[in-house]
Amino acid sequence: MPVTTVGTTAVHVDAEGFLTDYDEWDEQLGADLAARIGIDLTDAHWRAIRFLRTDYVEQGETATLRRVSMLAGIPIKDLFTLFPGKPAKKMAYIAGLPKPHGCV
Repeated sequence: MPVTTVGTTAVHVDAEGFLTDYDEWDEQLGADLAARIGIDLTDAHWRAIRFLRTDYVEQGETATLRRVSMLAGIPIKDLFTLFPGKPAKKMAYIAGLPKPHGCV
């Protein structure tokens, strides 16, 4: 499994750069990952990211946009504004979770 350095932290990643060890993530690493893809995190971003991490522990897989929208109460339109382009993929990346099923 490849190891890369994000900020000052060495982490294990898959071939696409998604973290493979849930416990290597912390909020500073999340902020560093977000900066890598050009996102400055606000409280609204953190709300989605924290939901994803909690839901992952409970469900065992990365939540879909629909699940985030319904259970976290964040409209899908807002998720596209917060994480432009491919919000599910970007949220998972920043949250240190596997890429959601169905993402290309």
